[in-house]
Amino acid sequence: MSQTNRVGFLLVDNFTMISLASAIEPLRMANQLSGQPLYEWVMLTETGEPVRASDHVMVTPDHSIQDCGHLDMMILCGGVGVANARSRNLRAWLQQLAKRRVKLGAVCTGSYLLADAGVLTGYRCTLHWEYMAAFKESFPHLETSSALYCIDRDRLTSSGGTVPMDMMLHLIEKEHSSALSTAICDMFLCERIREGQEEQRVPLRHMVGTAQPKLAEVVALMEANLEEPITLDELAFYVGLSRRQVERLFQRHVKCSPSRYYLNLRLKRARQLLRQTSFSIIEIATACGFVSTPHFSKCYRENFGVPPRDDRCGRSAPKPPADAPILPELVMNIQLESARGEPTFASVIL
Repeated sequence: MSQTNRVGFLLVDNFTMISLASAIEPLRMANQLSGQPLYEWVMLTETGEPVRASDHVMVTPDHSIQDCGHLDMMILCGGVGVANARSRNLRAWLQQLAKRRVKLGAVCTGSYLLADAGVLTGYRCTLHWEYMAAFKESFPHLETSSALYCIDRDRLTSSGGTVPMDMMLHLIEKEHSSALSTAICDMFLCERIREGQEEQRVPLRHMVGTAQPKLAEVVALMEANLEEPITLDELAFYVGLSRRQVERLFQRHVKCSPSRYYLNLRLKRARQLLRQTSFSIIEIATACGFVSTPHFSKCYRENFGVPPRDDRCGRSAPKPPADAPILPELVMNIQLESARGEPTFASVIL
């Protein structure tokens, strides 16, 4: 029988419920499907008092951080206004866990508190895109990624929403078997486990703010015309700008050319269709505006490091060399200046 791993979930005020549930449910199903107590989990708060989630649900913990007993792994669940949860007591406890070689993780914005305690130094980490600007400004020395989740040795950090499920499924696969993680996916009607290196999708308006409505108009036109791409001259005409003005907007705020950004939109759409549908590669190439399958395959491989057919079969791309250039359209270009005026997490307005 496998040894039971004891996992603590530390909840702070205004934590995000969906991220907590997404992290716990794979553990529950792992136990159910294996018929073994592979995981045990406990709810923790700093003082042992109940805390309220961002959806106003009150949760009563099992223990405080001081009387939780042995832990094999601790996941910090963040959410709205995570910086308000900082305390000397919490920092000291997280540092003690790190010294005892306990696996430390975070979901949603929880990475902020791990970084505040100094236990992410030397590790690659991520968190929800909306708190990324403030995080980078507060902890410029850390290697921060815009990936969905990062598993770097004994540190596991994840963005929000349902992404913690992908991270925990990846962990279950690593600790037990791919057969178990696949069975959990089937039970949750989850089509696939997203790879950690996949980028978070960041709304353009959050990247450039509301001060660039013309740029947002151009991108909206691009997104609405993936099957039959519009020329740059046509895009400029539709938004009332010159071609040169559109090029300057993209170089200044997105750090790449309009054509490169447009191509990346089409390739990301192609990857979604490739992984989530049974369409043929020819059909996907046509649906994403490529004139030929060879051209589509060439662009796809250059962008993702693996040809479309291999990506569909689940064959991973080779690791790029350390000096390989980073494509500008894959970099989440959040303006750090926006962090100074960022009042709170969860500012998305539909």
